[in-house]
Amino acid sequence: MNINTPSPRLLSPEQIAQFKAIVGDKYAVTEQAEIAPYVTEDRNLFHGCSPLVLRPGSTAEVSAICKLASEHRIALVPQGGNTGLVGGQTPLNGEVVISLRRMDRVRESDVESNTMTVEAGLILQNAQARAAAIDRLFPLSLAAQGSCTIGGNLSTNAGGTAALAYGLARDMALGLEVVLADGRVLNLLSKLKKDNTGYDLCNLFIGAEGTLGIITAATLKLFPKPRAVATAFVGLQSPAAALKLLQIARNEAAGSLTSFELIADIALDFSVRHGIGIRDPLQSKHQWYVLIELSSSRDDAGAALEAILEHGMEDGIVDDAAIAASIQQQEAFWKLREEISPAQKPEGGSIKHDISVPVAAVPDFIEAANAAVVQLIPGARPVPFGHLGDGNIHYNISQPIGAETAAFLAQWHEVNAVVFGIVLKMGGSISAEHGIGVLKRDELPAVKDKVAIELMRGIKAMLDPLGIMNPGKVL
Repeated sequence: MNINTPSPRLLSPEQIAQFKAIVGDKYAVTEQAEIAPYVTEDRNLFHGCSPLVLRPGSTAEVSAICKLASEHRIALVPQGGNTGLVGGQTPLNGEVVISLRRMDRVRESDVESNTMTVEAGLILQNAQARAAAIDRLFPLSLAAQGSCTIGGNLSTNAGGTAALAYGLARDMALGLEVVLADGRVLNLLSKLKKDNTGYDLCNLFIGAEGTLGIITAATLKLFPKPRAVATAFVGLQSPAAALKLLQIARNEAAGSLTSFELIADIALDFSVRHGIGIRDPLQSKHQWYVLIELSSSRDDAGAALEAILEHGMEDGIVDDAAIAASIQQQEAFWKLREEISPAQKPEGGSIKHDISVPVAAVPDFIEAANAAVVQLIPGARPVPFGHLGDGNIHYNISQPIGAETAAFLAQWHEVNAVVFGIVLKMGGSISAEHGIGVLKRDELPAVKDKVAIELMRGIKAMLDPLGIMNPGKVL
């Protein structure tokens, strides 16, 4: 599937000059060759266009941009690291791009309150490092953490590999600073865990993908840094066996279970085949794998992990397992997991889904979806993997070997209909952690409660009456 767009809107020289005056000539990009990285994305799925990219350095500059845009009814698309997977960050109709990457300061670190107030353009990996420097943990962890930004993470309510223990991005934010469409600055920055003074306005903007306002800063929750981390790569026979192992891990590890990733054999094969320096951690092939990690404030994570695996072997659930004996081995296990998505590119076209179902329904979903997809497209290769611990599966389908890529991708909507139908029958969601953007916008009304859609449209009309904030996304 490929979404093409019209030419960028023409701004008058006076309008461009006014925008440049806000950020300075150095931070206003008008040459199309320099704009190109802001209007395309890694998957080459969305192709946008823009007459102007603005790179503000402060909340005051974002406010001035929004005020000017409102006065002239000029549409804006806020952008962080440009790592989104549903087209939410792409200017599909020639909007002006506001890149927040320059706004990357840590405004305050507060060890006593276990908080850190940061600007929206701070790269996630740098946020993790700044937390570690004060002996704290910021647990949000994604494959794109070296380039995605905190603002983007919050705008899409990112999940990641530690959601099982710590929740989604929404659960890691205590407060926000947001610039509204008319330029007003909404200051909801707070270190308080308890504050029952009216509506929870922060959560309107988290997950809204920049359609209601632009997140410019956030107060993040920090956690004690684990003293021990134990990681294992496990071979087993089925998602049902993995689900049983998950229950054992939950019962025996309690709150120290931080990640539980399910990986199909084909996903591992792709990662080993196309990743650099990646190998199968186990001596023999298995139909399914689990990457499990425990983190503890004491030195008992290793013993707890061994007990879980022993229990699994005694019950006939675990066929084989390798426990990382060093940090390097832990990193190698995680690299294998993180390379699954990019390793699908050399295999041709891939139709991707980011779905969630109740945890207990994951094995049935995979079985039903695999059968339905292969019936629809004989030879199609399902590549399911993801966060079994919270029911979020990245259900990707690689094209049949030797198939024509364009013809395969042209069946995107038919495949969506089949997969989403199964998801909805099981009480699931068509978007677990990637957002709606434009990719799933047209499906949303069919799967979301009618009253919820009406309320969403009403909130959008109230906060953005001119429709200039990331138009055409989500709704």
